[in-house]
Amino acid sequence: MDELVALYRQGDTSGTVTGTAPRSAVRAGNLPHAATAVLLRDDRDRVYVHRRTDTKDVYPGMHDAFAGGVVLAGEDPTEAAARELTEELGVTNCEIRPCLRYWYTDARTNYLAYVFEARYERQRCGPVVHQPSEVADGWWLDLAELVARLADPAWPFVPDGRATLDHYLRQGPRWVELGQSP
Repeated sequence: MDELVALYRQGDTSGTVTGTAPRSAVRAGNLPHAATAVLLRDDRDRVYVHRRTDTKDVYPGMHDAFAGGVVLAGEDPTEAAARELTEELGVTNCEIRPCLRYWYTDARTNYLAYVFEARYERQRCGPVVHQPSEVADGWWLDLAELVARLADPAWPFVPDGRATLDHYLRQGPRWVELGQSP
């Protein structure tokens, strides 16, 4: 199924949708769209890190600290974040808060990043269960250990995740409403 994806004006962080296109056209033309990135943290403030499957269409086999994906046509970014967290990691009912929004572009993808943090509590959110088509493996890491691993440019970590974590760490904890520019 070729889902319909919301399109955005390149570089515009206001979140104004300008049209739609099938996912295949978005990927083929590297069209400006929106995507969510959810950092899952547990009660010990560890971060859930995972390795993407080798069959992913963007950055296959690389590590990531964010669950996320494209915002579909007509979908609210917060709803998209919750959907992606459930689809990729199998968790539900996690407290999800918006953190920041910025534009990310490289040769493979071009999107308005809606970045969230989710608080994981096993009793409320359920066990982490990987989507076999998207996540090959995963584990909890202390944030300091994640940052240390990211200092090694040879560690196969998704480039947009590196950029997003950098934005997240530079900003510090600061929740934003999605209707406002951070």
